[in-house]
Amino acid sequence: MVVVGAQNLECLIKTMFERVGSEDEEARKVSTNLVEANLLGHDSHGVGLVPRYIENCRNEVLTSNAHVSVERDNGAILQLHGNMGYGQVIGGEAMDLGIARALELGVSIVALRNSHHLGRIGAWGEMCAEAGLVSIHYVNVIGHRPLVAPYGGAEGRYATNPYCTAIPAPPGGKAIVLDMATSKVAMGKVRVAYNKGEEMAEDCLISPNGERTRDPGVMFRETIGAMLPVGEHKGSGLALVAEILAGALVNGGTCVPANQSGGTIQNNMLTIVMDPSALGNTEYFQSELSGITEYVKSAKPAIGADSVMVPGDPERKSMAKRGVTGIPIDNQTWREILEAAEVVGIAQSDALEMAQATK
Repeated sequence: MVVVGAQNLECLIKTMFERVGSEDEEARKVSTNLVEANLLGHDSHGVGLVPRYIENCRNEVLTSNAHVSVERDNGAILQLHGNMGYGQVIGGEAMDLGIARALELGVSIVALRNSHHLGRIGAWGEMCAEAGLVSIHYVNVIGHRPLVAPYGGAEGRYATNPYCTAIPAPPGGKAIVLDMATSKVAMGKVRVAYNKGEEMAEDCLISPNGERTRDPGVMFRETIGAMLPVGEHKGSGLALVAEILAGALVNGGTCVPANQSGGTIQNNMLTIVMDPSALGNTEYFQSELSGITEYVKSAKPAIGADSVMVPGDPERKSMAKRGVTGIPIDNQTWREILEAAEVVGIAQSDALEMAQATK
């Protein structure tokens, strides 16, 4: 493992994206978002994605300096096109539009299609929560071969199809942000385990013949296995709902074979943004939110647990630690980042100087 300070890591990643064609503001937004994912403990959505992003940009399946387009404005409903731009830019622009409309009308529905990888979906929920709004996000993923087996299946059909709900913090409290893949783990976590040479937890993966396995390598060979859905039939059902709502309803495409040959990471997202004051008494909402959160966290911790946590707590705990000690990156991922830096014209010695990584 190497450990890199967030500020130095962000400087290196920003420079890499600038070298591959991003303007300053885009490079800053993408690098900030990726490093923040690492800080929050979501290494699966952090800087380990940089080599893939750069490859997609060089292959012209990701469009640098693209912005969201409004295809139809129907008041509370916005139909948006991401133009296959960096999701870290497109997602933020889409949420800015949805937030403004929800504050005006009490609710908005944002139908975003054809964005490159939107990254950590919790980031977009957090934007809404910081504006005092509740948001619900359904996402599907197309552009590459399927990774997740449906319930009862022995081969992949879905991608990891994230779901997120974000609820604004009451006075003196913390936001509730549930951000989850509909697979038992995110594909990025399998990649991290593979790079570290570690086994996965039980019941996360199956081999190509359908047998349960802890070997993350089954997802990186020519004939791949599949990931398993979270909660068995429940996660599988939610993944299908995400395909229908984010892929079919938004008109971005579902995971049928015709949409899985692009060699990229395309996200479509259906977002519902609500102003609590438009639905009822805000003081009552905040009082009940505080009360239920305190009640849940008052439960006696289980053996081996330090405390009871609610959605958003693990990320805040990771941020507090990694913001001080730095971001750990496994050796294989670090090698891939340095190799990608060389591809865009940054000598390895210069990259190491910018990052100031330590063992």
